[in-house]
Amino acid sequence: MTYQPLQDYGIIGDMHSAALVGTDGSIDWLCFPHFDSPSVFATILDDEKGGRFKIAPAAQGAARKQLYWPDTNVLITRFFSPDGVGEIIDYMPVGIPENGHGYHQVIRRARVVRGEMGFRMECSPAFDYALNSTKPRSRTKARASAPLA
Repeated sequence: MTYQPLQDYGIIGDMHSAALVGTDGSIDWLCFPHFDSPSVFATILDDEKGGRFKIAPAAQGAARKQLYWPDTNVLITRFFSPDGVGEIIDYMPVGIPENGHGYHQVIRRARVVRGEMGFRMECSPAFDYALNSTKPRSRTKARASAPLA
């Protein structure tokens, strides 16, 4: 892959941290949960090892555009192809109490606006500027021993 120009990024934040979201649907920079925390995604610094969270059309060649909902920090990345229009909605909620549900979150929503469009997702965190190794783990859901009434 190649580096995107800085002009191809939008920014989302919650007044504690911020993420750079590329027009290709990739979060390429995020220190979380605070501005001075170590990075989770840092592809903007190292395209090979930096880590990213990308949601993009499965088919190549879609035109793309970014915009913000008026008077908000909600970023919309739209993808246009002959078969359809899709979009990724990105934001970080603000105004949530420190002990409340949703405090320090990145919200990403992919949807098809018109026609058909498949999406693919790549989530490859590289913690602490890719200095610490990341090993994927699978989790199994706990099962109730008796049916719930």
